[in-house]
Amino acid sequence: MTPLLEHVPVGADPDAAYLGFVEWANSRGLTLYPAQDEAVIEIVSGANVILSTPTGTGKSLVAVAAHAASLSRGGRTYYTAPIKALVSEKFFALVDIFGAENVGMVTGDSSVNSDAPIICCTAEILANLALRQGAEADVDQVVMDEFHYYGEADRGWAWQVPLLLLNRAQFILMSATLGDVDDIADDLSRRTGRPTARVTGVERPVPLHFEYARTPVH
Repeated sequence: MTPLLEHVPVGADPDAAYLGFVEWANSRGLTLYPAQDEAVIEIVSGANVILSTPTGTGKSLVAVAAHAASLSRGGRTYYTAPIKALVSEKFFALVDIFGAENVGMVTGDSSVNSDAPIICCTAEILANLALRQGAEADVDQVVMDEFHYYGEADRGWAWQVPLLLLNRAQFILMSATLGDVDDIADDLSRRTGRPTARVTGVERPVPLHFEYARTPVH
């Protein structure tokens, strides 16, 4: 199986990056859903993307495409998540795809390959980096998972600060539970100078089956 970075090499133009990623996905038996396809096209073109689709629609695959697009441009990309367990899980998944030399991890109590072009970290790590270095931080792209934490009373600041200070970066904001994001999208475009695509969907490709019963537990 050909590695992703052979399909999307450094220097690939947007069309080549898109086609290369689709070829790689197909080689793994994956066909992009329409929302994934739309998001990947916007990402390789350099736009910010707010991806608000149900659980099970493959937002993780879009994140992989984003990291590949960033590496093809010679950039440095950050993946953020709210908990260390998810950061660690994503780190090992990305190592399998991009190779150990290209992926690092930084949390509050550990650091692995912190100079890598792909960094997995908790949201607070990136927010503190943005506070220290501002727009001059070595951050070309940010993939924020579980972006609905933006509205969380105690921790939301960690999702808000990078959007305010890292105006050189491309943002991919992902969540299954977002409401109206027009104000965020408009402000993000103004701050970064990039168009911001809103990719939404309500249909879950993998349906959930459930039933209700009143049978006593005992």
